[in-house]
Amino acid sequence: MHASTMNFPILTAIVLLPVFGAVATVLVSKRRPELVKLVALVSAVATGALTLWLTASFETGEAGFQFVSKHEWIDRWGISWHLGVDGISLLLVLLTGVLFPLAIVAVDAHHDEKAYLGWLLLLEAGCLGSFLSLDLFVFFIFFEIVLVPMYFLIGGWGYGDRIYAATKFFLFTMFGSAFMLVGIIATVVLARDSVGETTFDLVRIANEGDFATSTARWLFFAFAIAFAVKVPIFPLHTWLPDAHTQAPTAGSVILAGVMLKLGTYGLLRFGLYLFPEAADWARPLFLTLAVIGILYGAVVATMQKDLKRLVAYSSVAHLGFIVLGTFAMTSEAITGSVLQMINHGVSTGALFLLVGWIYERRHTREIAELKGLQQVAPIFAAAFTVVMLSSIGVPGLNGFVGEYLVLIGSFVSARWWTVVAAAGVILAALYLLWAYQRVFHGEPDKDEDGKPKPFAELNLREALVISVFIGIIVFTGVYPKPLIDRVEPSVDALLSHLEERGVDIAEPTVFVPAEEDHATEEEHATDSTDTVPAEADH
Repeated sequence: MHASTMNFPILTAIVLLPVFGAVATVLVSKRRPELVKLVALVSAVATGALTLWLTASFETGEAGFQFVSKHEWIDRWGISWHLGVDGISLLLVLLTGVLFPLAIVAVDAHHDEKAYLGWLLLLEAGCLGSFLSLDLFVFFIFFEIVLVPMYFLIGGWGYGDRIYAATKFFLFTMFGSAFMLVGIIATVVLARDSVGETTFDLVRIANEGDFATSTARWLFFAFAIAFAVKVPIFPLHTWLPDAHTQAPTAGSVILAGVMLKLGTYGLLRFGLYLFPEAADWARPLFLTLAVIGILYGAVVATMQKDLKRLVAYSSVAHLGFIVLGTFAMTSEAITGSVLQMINHGVSTGALFLLVGWIYERRHTREIAELKGLQQVAPIFAAAFTVVMLSSIGVPGLNGFVGEYLVLIGSFVSARWWTVVAAAGVILAALYLLWAYQRVFHGEPDKDEDGKPKPFAELNLREALVISVFIGIIVFTGVYPKPLIDRVEPSVDALLSHLEERGVDIAEPTVFVPAEEDHATEEEHATDSTDTVPAEADH
């Protein structure tokens, strides 16, 4: 069924279903604790099924927004319930729909399961609403909603210094959001003259809004600061390792898999789309910060003694590639950035899940206290190997596709930044392989009796969950065409929008014949056709 013929408000259903699930979960009687997880899981699975249906129904050749749902909300201020999905946001919606049920199945709450699952479902609704909103006011509400559930998940179900980590996370992100709120209000007020009315409609402001050059640059940075904190871009990243390390396992999976993408998606959807000239002007700054993040994240990850903290710093490095591709502003680079958002969510989400299972078995994440796990749990080690290799970017697995497109696309327009960033690929192999060697190779730790310390193999539930992750990793690594077909038209439309606003977009120079070659071939063809009649006349 095509987007144009579907009357069912699927986007509204996708956003609201987790909210109803959260309410239903909290309302389940305490006398029926076995129903709590079932209700939450049914809600998350139903939401995931809708995102799969959305992806299957999405028209791949269309560049614009599909399944649009628009209803007036606050008429006087031009605020409406305006949702839509294009190739850039589609895969992020699908990733969210898939990751949440997997996180619920994979890990049990250690206490107060009802509140834990309720917060998770509310977090899912906030993430989905952020990816689907085409109204600036509605987007801001959803963008802020996600802070509250994550704050309580880290503070209530985290480890060690969880209160400190939760507070730091909340303060950093609220600081960034304050700038964005001012930016949204200023954008709407200043766009009123050129648009003709007060409206928070993202598409109308992007296409009809006319800002003075200096004004647009200030507005761009008001948005960009909020998104830079959420990514996070160096040097605004310091909340991330603490939040990841202290968060419960499911919280880390969702934080890495989905929440960090609110920042990278925001830079693409609101930074480049709303303020093309300002984004082009700020390119050198963001390219430089992206490359610093890639190298800094990789070097610091190499030095970590805590396995979970190592994976957290690897996120800083991987997200640097996404920012690099975004501000390279070529079709291949931005397409690679969108794919890398998905690939990072799957690979790093799976890594956090595996590290969480290691902690449950050994009650430590210290690399020095974990040795020889491959001998006692070979299947666990094999799963970790595949996920680790995908994070490194080995060809045939999903991480390679995104990084390759980012690097090959960025080389055209940001050559020296790309050359330096390529070193991050080598460093990623270094810190991940070295960590794997220390944790899984060698002789296993012995107990007091001289026997290897127990380390349980993957059970059936864990094996099924990690198999889904590995299936996605291999499929998208071997056959990324379905993803690229959905992303590329929307990326090309975005670049056309940038060109219309005066931004010079670099043309791809790889695998594309030069114009001179075409001209030469045409001349040869002309010469040959001219020669034949001449010979015939003689």
